[in-house]
Amino acid sequence: MNKLTHAESRTEHDYVGDVAIPVDKLYGVNTVRGVDNLTVSPLGIAHYPEFRTAFAQCKWAAALANCDNDGLSAQQCDAIVAACQEVIAGRFDDSLIVDLLEGSGGTSTNMNFNEVIANRAQQHLGHAAGSYEVIHPNDHVNRSQSTNDVYPAALKIATHAMLGPLISEVQQLAAHLDGKATEFADVLHLGRTCLQDAQPMRLGQLFGGYASLARRLAEELAAVRDKLRTLPLGGTAIGTGFGAPAGYRSAVYLHLSRVVGVEYVAPSNPFDAMQNLDVFARVSGELRTCAASLAKIASDLTVLSSGPVGGLGELRLPEAQAGSSIMPGKVNPVLPMAMIQLSFAVIGNDVAVAQAVQYGELEINHFEPVVASRVFDSIMLLTNGIQRFTQKCVAGITVDVEKNEQHLMNSMAVATALVPRLGYARVSKLARQSVAEGRPLLTILEESGLLTKADALAAIQTASHPVFDVKPGTTGQR
Repeated sequence: MNKLTHAESRTEHDYVGDVAIPVDKLYGVNTVRGVDNLTVSPLGIAHYPEFRTAFAQCKWAAALANCDNDGLSAQQCDAIVAACQEVIAGRFDDSLIVDLLEGSGGTSTNMNFNEVIANRAQQHLGHAAGSYEVIHPNDHVNRSQSTNDVYPAALKIATHAMLGPLISEVQQLAAHLDGKATEFADVLHLGRTCLQDAQPMRLGQLFGGYASLARRLAEELAAVRDKLRTLPLGGTAIGTGFGAPAGYRSAVYLHLSRVVGVEYVAPSNPFDAMQNLDVFARVSGELRTCAASLAKIASDLTVLSSGPVGGLGELRLPEAQAGSSIMPGKVNPVLPMAMIQLSFAVIGNDVAVAQAVQYGELEINHFEPVVASRVFDSIMLLTNGIQRFTQKCVAGITVDVEKNEQHLMNSMAVATALVPRLGYARVSKLARQSVAEGRPLLTILEESGLLTKADALAAIQTASHPVFDVKPGTTGQR
């Protein structure tokens, strides 16, 4: 066996005790033990590039801050920074092998990054990986840090980065829904409540409501994203900052903001920042709300496009693929269905996050890995799912104008529009007659001489174009 000695080059394997380190890998003994003890899922810590990048950015900023405070030499700092840049570029993903869902409270994750960065920095300075002659994982890469402040800081930075594309996708969905609202602005439509005929409206109004919801969802996601800019970095183990020099904290935030390109700030109370993950309950809650709200839209689309013969058939969704292996010609609303199914997963993830936030203990929350795993999963599902839902479904929706108008004209919803002219009691009696005889209300009105079809249509047109005497978003008070 090769024992890890000072500056030996690795041959086939290096060994620390009985732990083998492959020659072409940059991790160390702490990583191997973390993998052996805590691998429970198929995803490693490099699976989400944003998380890998965020961790390396924290180490990069820490190296610069330590150099500013004489904790590292310029040579050591430069080597660590160079290694961090290569980690960010994805060069050593095959050495970042700890399970994302590891149960060490993040220590195995932190040490995996420390060892890879230290070993690569060693190589930059002409020393063998594993010797740690000049760059040590704990003494240098992890200097002025603890898992307890670096992991949640990296988690916030990664989540902030991942939310950007998601917000953009929700905004794109809102834009497409706005386009459909304009396209369908003049299509008469039967509004329904409790799946029963209700009132006349325009199909464009329905889609305008969807667009408004999507814009609001994007705004709420952006608002909670901004809360992620406060980090616990600099608190070290429990918030005291013990183990870091006096000037480190201010320096690390300055460098981190420059490295990431986002202005991150220190918390007003470092102990609160170390103890609590409530911001992730809020983030996950907004992800859940987004998923559930868009699932409602998707569900509406499946109902309105149902048929094509035995359902409503008022909308036509793009035909994405065959819907059955046994029923020829059947086409299912697979894209809305996928959006609804996705919401189940995101809602389940939110329950896990809520549990993890609740069960932090005393000075830290050591369940951050499950928060990372579930929040990242929700963001990925929503980002990918909304993109496909928008491009492959919403963008291609068309309408059957004749069927929309037919359903409206044959329904009792017409009665609501006639109440101002004929009175509630009279219209109610006529509506019951319509149901009993199975004939359209408009036909009965014409036969009775109470109202011509043209007059009834005019009333419906008025009812489907409401006039609000209060500007939206105001109280109406002067």
